[in-house]
Amino acid sequence: MAPYILLVEDSAAACELIEQAFGQHERAGALRTASDVASALAFLNHQADSRDADLPAAVLLDLKLGGEHGLQFLRQLRQDTRLNRLPVVVLTTSDDPRDIEACYRCGANGYAVKPDRFDDLAALVGDLCRYWLHWNRTASSAGKLC
Repeated sequence: MAPYILLVEDSAAACELIEQAFGQHERAGALRTASDVASALAFLNHQADSRDADLPAAVLLDLKLGGEHGLQFLRQLRQDTRLNRLPVVVLTTSDDPRDIEACYRCGANGYAVKPDRFDDLAALVGDLCRYWLHWNRTASSAGKLC
């Protein structure tokens, strides 16, 4: 299976814009989506349990997910030994230093503020695709960290 990125985003409009931004790049088919924490965790658990399924190369996580908070997702992910090494980049509208600090404390691998202009969003998505789908290498199996 080709590498892909999982987007966890509850706003249909934001999801559509990010999908359009992915469409600007050769990795346009490399995006899967989940609209809330429960569906994202269900998808990841299925992928982790299936012999034929692959985990995403990275997760793009909106911080504010309706009634839920992206930090809940991060905490749950980091507590699951099958999923705790999965790279998570928070992609949100918040530039609040407290949110940034909280995300890194909970195990985020990156934090990016959603640009206002589509061209900038497309450039950001291109950079994320190049890094997470092409350049980055992940550990093949979970285990004890150093």
